[in-house]
Amino acid sequence: MKIQCGYKTELDLNNVQTTNCIKHAGAARYAFNWGLQQKKTAMNVKDKIPNAIELHKRLNKLKPTELPWMYEVSKCSPQEALRNLDRAMTNFFAKRARFPKFKSRKNGIGGFRLTGTIKVGESHVQLPRLGRLKLKERGYLPTNAKILSATVSERSGRWFVSILVEEELEQTSQKDEYDVVGVDLGIKTLATVSDGTKHDNPKLLRTKLRKLKRLGRAVSRKIKGSQNRKKAVGHLARLYYRISNIRKDVLHKITTILAKTKRVVGIEDLNVAGMMKNRCLSQAIADLGLGEWRRQLEYKGKWYSCLVIPVDRFFPSSKTCSACGLINDNLTLAVREWTCECGVRHDRDENAAKNLEIVAASLSETVNALRSEMALA
Repeated sequence: MKIQCGYKTELDLNNVQTTNCIKHAGAARYAFNWGLQQKKTAMNVKDKIPNAIELHKRLNKLKPTELPWMYEVSKCSPQEALRNLDRAMTNFFAKRARFPKFKSRKNGIGGFRLTGTIKVGESHVQLPRLGRLKLKERGYLPTNAKILSATVSERSGRWFVSILVEEELEQTSQKDEYDVVGVDLGIKTLATVSDGTKHDNPKLLRTKLRKLKRLGRAVSRKIKGSQNRKKAVGHLARLYYRISNIRKDVLHKITTILAKTKRVVGIEDLNVAGMMKNRCLSQAIADLGLGEWRRQLEYKGKWYSCLVIPVDRFFPSSKTCSACGLINDNLTLAVREWTCECGVRHDRDENAAKNLEIVAASLSETVNALRSEMALA
């Protein structure tokens, strides 16, 4: 099965290459903001909103006279930025996102995407107009896959390249027909699987909170616009970046194990936005990365033939006895263990995972039956 996937690694740039990347990112940012202004103007006068192709034609007419510096970068940089703007507007009209905002250099250098002739070697990547860029990690990027695009981005003073490729997915070993599990997410234990496996919550934000506050105070004490303030902002940004990297690494390991080894995974359809309104738990919930966890599990499930079934968020998975089905309406969030009237003692998270497994097993049978009926029809 052919799939599209991305590989991201860090670049090892010299001063000239860094300057060229900053120019490309600046051109992409300018094109996005210019295109957004054109779209807003058309909306205000109730005219037809121009798409990326029309905007790029208008931008080309401005280049020789008003924007001569645009010729110093690849044409793909502003072109792809306008396509990103089109997608942002589409998501807004589909009520999947808010109205796009203007991009500011104060919020970071940003990045840009390139298409065309892109070549990948053992220790380098060759991009249009940028030439041959050295990689810090050898042998990670695929050299034989079909390359669709390359995205260069900057974060905390480090430059990265992400290669979008189309490649053949290796077939994994056959899974057991009855390999169905439920996964309960929580603050104390990040993921409790119904087969008895538990994945601890590293609580990264909580452990680094003292250092984050200290670096935040250091930034506020510096004079705005000074070099010392820029250095302090860099220290704070690097710590935030390290926390996010460790969190993503933990989530990737858990989701990869589940997608590769399980046939059906039942998860809770959590209302994360509603949970974040709880002032006592909002910080701990934000530190979990629940939305990212579900996103990773769903796309990896498609890769490795793992059916991910979201269970209704109002299903009382913690209050229902997995042995007899009795619902304990008096169970509060503070109670971590409870005994059912049938005599079975439950751990709250383990019981919820088992109930999710029961629901996922029944729903997966329904899905398989519908697929069989459609195939026969």
